[in-house]
Amino acid sequence: MLKAALCGNPNCGKTTLYNRLTGQRQPVGNWAGVTVDKAEGVLRTAGGELLLLDLPGVYSLSAFSMEEEAARRILLEEEPAVLINIVDGTNLERNLYLSLQLLELRRPMVIAVNMMDEIQRQGGKLDCALLGKALGVPVLPVSARSGEGVEALCAAVFRLARQGKTPPAPVYDPAAGGALREIGRLIDGACRTLHYPALFYAARLLGGEKAAARELGLPAGTADKIEEISKRCAAPFGGNQAALLAGARYRLIDAAVDRALQRGSRRREWSERIDALLLHRLLALPIFLGMMGAVFSLTFGPVGRTLKGGLEALTAWTGDFALRRLAAAGAPGWIQSLLTDAVIGGVGGVLAFLPQILLLFLFLSLLEDSGYMARAAFMMDRLLRGLGLSGKSFIPMLMGFGCTTPAIMATRALDNERDRQLTILLLPFMSCGARLPIYALFSSVFFPGREGITVFSMYLLGMAVAVLCGLCLKKATLHQEDALFLMELPPYRIPTLNNTLLHMWEKGKGFLWKAGTVIFSMNVVLWLLQHLTPGLQPVQDPSESLFGAFGRLISPLLRPLGFGEWQPAVALLAGLIAKESVVSTLSMLYGAANMEALSAAIASHFTPLSALSFMTFCLLYMPCISAFVTLCRELGSIRKGILAAWFQTGVAYAVSFLVYSFGLLSSLNR
Repeated sequence: MLKAALCGNPNCGKTTLYNRLTGQRQPVGNWAGVTVDKAEGVLRTAGGELLLLDLPGVYSLSAFSMEEEAARRILLEEEPAVLINIVDGTNLERNLYLSLQLLELRRPMVIAVNMMDEIQRQGGKLDCALLGKALGVPVLPVSARSGEGVEALCAAVFRLARQGKTPPAPVYDPAAGGALREIGRLIDGACRTLHYPALFYAARLLGGEKAAARELGLPAGTADKIEEISKRCAAPFGGNQAALLAGARYRLIDAAVDRALQRGSRRREWSERIDALLLHRLLALPIFLGMMGAVFSLTFGPVGRTLKGGLEALTAWTGDFALRRLAAAGAPGWIQSLLTDAVIGGVGGVLAFLPQILLLFLFLSLLEDSGYMARAAFMMDRLLRGLGLSGKSFIPMLMGFGCTTPAIMATRALDNERDRQLTILLLPFMSCGARLPIYALFSSVFFPGREGITVFSMYLLGMAVAVLCGLCLKKATLHQEDALFLMELPPYRIPTLNNTLLHMWEKGKGFLWKAGTVIFSMNVVLWLLQHLTPGLQPVQDPSESLFGAFGRLISPLLRPLGFGEWQPAVALLAGLIAKESVVSTLSMLYGAANMEALSAAIASHFTPLSALSFMTFCLLYMPCISAFVTLCRELGSIRKGILAAWFQTGVAYAVSFLVYSFGLLSSLNR
C-alpha cells in the first residue's frame, strides 16, 4: 500500500485533519506538542487507499529536538509517495518555512491551508491558486474542524500518489542557490547510492549540520570542500551559514505570500486584552490557582458528590441483587465472597469515582481547547527557569495530571537531553488521574465539606515537591545552561462539543479499561492470596493469609508514617500495578461490600492525620508499572529507571514522615 505523510507545524490542525481523514480518534489540543510520535491510519476514498502517517508537529527538519529528528527520519526511511503539508493560514510565513524544506525532499506534495475561516474573520483573503503557482505545488483550502475542502484534498492526494510527479525545486536567490548547486554536485554520487534527496542534504550541509556529512559517509576531503563553500557564501552574512539559507527561504516565502495574501485590517484586540489580564505579571498566578480551585470545587463539591452518590447506589443495588440470586441458586460461600468482595466491592468501589474523574477531565479539556493551558505553560516559564527548565516542560507535566505514561512520552518534544531527563524524573510527582479515587475516598471520610480544597492541595503539594526536588537535582547533578523557551501562543477558540467530549472520553476510557481488566484480574488474584496461607491452605482470618504475612513483614517500615497495619502496606503494593487498585484492595481487605462499608472501615483504621500521610505517600511514591516501563525506555536504561523509582519512593517516605511528624507535634502543642 502506498504511503502518505501528514506534516505540519505544531498546533496547525494536523491531528484534527488526520482524525477526519482516517476516522481515528487521536488526541488533539489547542497547544503545541500533542503528537509526539507517528500514528498510522488508512485513508479510504473512492480513489483508493493510502497508509497515512501522522508525523509529530515540527517547525523545521533541522533536528534540534527529538520531534524534528523523528519526523525527518520517518520522511527519509518510510519514503511516502506523497506529502500532505497542512499550514495555518493565519501564520503563513512561519508555516511555509517547513513547506520549503519539504519541497527540498523532492517528493510529490500538496499544501492544505487550514483555518481559512479565521483569515476571513480578520478581513483577509488568500488566493490559493496564486500561492500554489508561486510554490510549484497544489495549494487547497480546508477546514480540519468542519471537513470543508477535505474531499478535494483527498482527490489531489490520490492523483499525486498515482502520478508520482516530482515538484520543482525551490528557486532561491543567487547566493544560496549557487551554494546549493556547488554542494549538490559534490554529494550527488553519495546521495544516489543511498537514495537520498541531494537538494535536501545540500541544504542541511549549507546550514552547518555536521550530522548530514556523517549520514552520507562523506570523506574528509569532500567535507572540507563543502565547509569552504559554505563559509565563502556566508561571508556577506557575517559567516553565519544558517542565516544565509534561512534568509533565502524567508525572502522566497515573503514574495509568494505578498502576491497571494490580502491582509485583513481588523486586529484581534479582544485576544490581546484577554492576554493582558491572564498573563499579567502579578495577576497571572492567582488567576490560574483560582481557576483550578474552582475546577476542583465543582468536581468534588455538591455536583461531583451527587453524581458519585448515584453510581454508588447503582453499584450497591447490583451487589445486593447478585448476592440474592447466588444465594437462591445455592452457590458456595467462596463464590459469593469472590463476587461481593473482589468483583463488586473492589471494582465497583473504584468505578464509583468515575463521574468525578470524567467531570475533572471535562473542565481540563475546556481549558486546553480554549487555548488557556498554553498560556499557563508560558506563565510557568519563570518558575521552571529556576529549575533550569523552560515553560515547555510544563506541557508534559500538565499531561501528567491525566496519565503519567503519555506525559513521559511527551518529553520527546523537549529540545535537549538534560531537560528531558530532569522533566521525566519530576513527572511522577504530578498527580495522575488514577490517584483521584484515593484522594476522593479519604477526603470524603475525614474532610467532609472540604473535599475540593483537600484534593486540590494534594495537586499543589505534588507540584511543590517537584520544584524542591528539581532545585536539588539541578544543583547536585545536572549542571547545564538554562534552556531557551520559545512558544507560539495559539489563538483563543471556543471549544467544540465533539472535541471536548472526545478528550473526556479518551481519558475516562483508560480508567474504565483498567477497572474492567487490570483491576478486575488483580482483585481475583488478591482475593486468592487473602484466603490462602503460606502453605496454600484456606484461612478464615485474612491476617494469617499470604498477603497478611507479607503485609506484616513490611508494615513496620510504614509505622513512622502513621499507617503501620498490614492492609495499607498491601494496598500500596497493589498500587504499583495500577494506582486505582489501592482503593479496590482496601475495599477487599477490609471486607467492604459497598462504599458505605468501606468508608466506615477507613474511618476505624485511620485518623485524619494518618489519612493525610497516606494520601501524601500515594501522591509521591513510584508510578505504576506502565509508567515505570515507559520511564526506563525514555531514560534509555533499566538501571536509571530503578534509581528514579527509588528516588521517588524515598521522597514519598520523607515527605509523608514530615507530614505525620509535624501533625503529631502540632497536636501535642495545642
